[in-house]
Amino acid sequence: MKLKFFVSASLIAAVVCAVFAADKDPVLMKINNKEVRVSEFEYLYKKNLEQQVNKESIDEYVDRFVNYKLKVAEAERLGYDTLPRIKDELNGYKADMLAPYLTDNELKERLVVEAYDRMTKNVDISHLMLARGRNKVENDAQIAKMDSIRNCILNGENFNDLVMKYSIDRSKVNNKGEYGFITSGIFPYKFEYAAYNTPIGQLSQPVVTDYGVHLIRVNGVKPDDGQVEVAHILRLFPRGANLTDSAKAAVKASIDSIYNCLLAGEKFEDLATKYSQDPGSAKNGGKLAPFGRGRMIKPFEEAAFTLKDGELSKPIETNFGYHIIKKIAHKPVGTLEDCRAAIEQRISSDERGAMPVESKVDQIMKELNLKKNDNLNEYLLKELTKHGGYDSTFVTDVVAKSNFTLFTFDKNQSVPLSEMARMLNPKAKYATSEIAAAEIAGNVDRLAKNKVVNYYSDNLIDLNADYRNLMNEYRDGTLLFEVMNKEVWNKAKTNEEELEARFRANPGKYTWDAPHFKGIMVCAKNDSVMGEVNKAMALLQMLPEDTITTKLNKQFGRNIKMVRVITKKGENEMVDHIAFGGKLAESSYKGYPVYEKLLGKVIAQPEEMADVKGLVSSDYQDVLEQEWIDGLHKRYKVTIDKKVLQQLKKKYK
Repeated sequence: MKLKFFVSASLIAAVVCAVFAADKDPVLMKINNKEVRVSEFEYLYKKNLEQQVNKESIDEYVDRFVNYKLKVAEAERLGYDTLPRIKDELNGYKADMLAPYLTDNELKERLVVEAYDRMTKNVDISHLMLARGRNKVENDAQIAKMDSIRNCILNGENFNDLVMKYSIDRSKVNNKGEYGFITSGIFPYKFEYAAYNTPIGQLSQPVVTDYGVHLIRVNGVKPDDGQVEVAHILRLFPRGANLTDSAKAAVKASIDSIYNCLLAGEKFEDLATKYSQDPGSAKNGGKLAPFGRGRMIKPFEEAAFTLKDGELSKPIETNFGYHIIKKIAHKPVGTLEDCRAAIEQRISSDERGAMPVESKVDQIMKELNLKKNDNLNEYLLKELTKHGGYDSTFVTDVVAKSNFTLFTFDKNQSVPLSEMARMLNPKAKYATSEIAAAEIAGNVDRLAKNKVVNYYSDNLIDLNADYRNLMNEYRDGTLLFEVMNKEVWNKAKTNEEELEARFRANPGKYTWDAPHFKGIMVCAKNDSVMGEVNKAMALLQMLPEDTITTKLNKQFGRNIKMVRVITKKGENEMVDHIAFGGKLAESSYKGYPVYEKLLGKVIAQPEEMADVKGLVSSDYQDVLEQEWIDGLHKRYKVTIDKKVLQQLKKKYK
């Protein structure tokens, strides 16, 4: 890939630095005319040192590194880097590795600290909400309306009266907009941000969320009370018109009776299971999940936080009915590190999860000197008027064919309006051309971010050594696995004749230091099945081993599991029991608890190549690999800059 030079001030500096860095990152070697710089070699050498007990010298590592690069060169010659499945794997890894470089980590940490700070405080708020508009024009009108309401309050009109007049929040019937104290993590981030950042006694600016347009008044702040864990018994009021005074009195009598039973010493959990009409908690003895302020209705919350641990409340009335609450425990807010995992999980699942990426993309767009065309709206209105409004043919015949420049970035990157065509809904209906133009123009930011991120990602490997080394390591490692599998591992595994010959030619090499059990274990689902297996074996024992296992499989199917083993004492507890007199051990196979020896014996030394195939294969792999490497050294030219190597050796002396 050719380097695309950035011309924005900061990226010119980056490229200049990269040029100077080349002097500090000289070419250490060339393999098949492909340069390997010191930074790549040093990155892998240091990583290698971290994994070793006996540290390898530079000279020792150079030989292994050259062989590694020769194998990669061979994989490239064979075209493994062009295979679709390899390219897909590398692209997937690239996407994963790009994430840290497309994230504003400072902002990410600030969001965590901010969230924790809010966890330690509760804010008392009042709230007024308007409906959100169906499009940008309508939404702007709703924001303007909220601004007018805000000005009315600032000029002395009563907040609660305006809530009752304008707010669409259904809870206003009961609270007239007075929410009381809220905790963090309940409301959308923009709402929470306004609530926690508006000074006491003042009004927020209009806040737009997915739920509507909000105005918040902050009445006070206090330390958070942490969380409480309680259990409760609930007797529900009849619904709707059935809630008469007599019906309510009957519910009160019912809860009083239960309360008296508790005072008499009956277990709370038993009474909750038997009488509570909260189905979610009744089956757990009335126990609720821990909760903080703002999660429950006010009377219930106040009682839960006021009670002492282990204390029982008198019957408490809420809109649902009567409750008896038992306080189990309370837990204050933990430290930042205690709460970090939960905070990060919460952040990742709401709108904040995208903010570090959006911030980084904004930084990149500034670095790349992205400039939008301010004449877009005027151009769209002109074309919409000429066409007669927005419809599917406007998208296909005007937008999709337009060379009008939406934005430019870097030295010569220009994106025309035609590239936005696929982002538009051709079936959309807009009341006016002004609304249609605004909706089309609203896609510019999204398209710009996509274009800039793709461009930045393509060039990152040329500008960032850390990213380049990670990508090279993964790419080369993937190619190395493929070529080793073909040239060494598969050959060693499948050439049975060569393996057999090597075993026969080296009778003293492939030996054991202790006897091994060689045979088959049978595991059964129960004792009865194992008994039937033993009966069958009495009739089959004179047959060849393969015939026995085939017939047992056919007769018992999934009721048994047969396992071939060859292992010495101490390597398998089940084998130890059946072959070496060890104590009875639990079966390793789930669903097959009963086991014993089916066929086999303890042997002092290997009887055939199959007994030590792993060892023989490993030796043969070494031979194949060395022969292959010798051939690669003849095929590919390797040159090493001795001066550069000497400097490296001094550094790691």
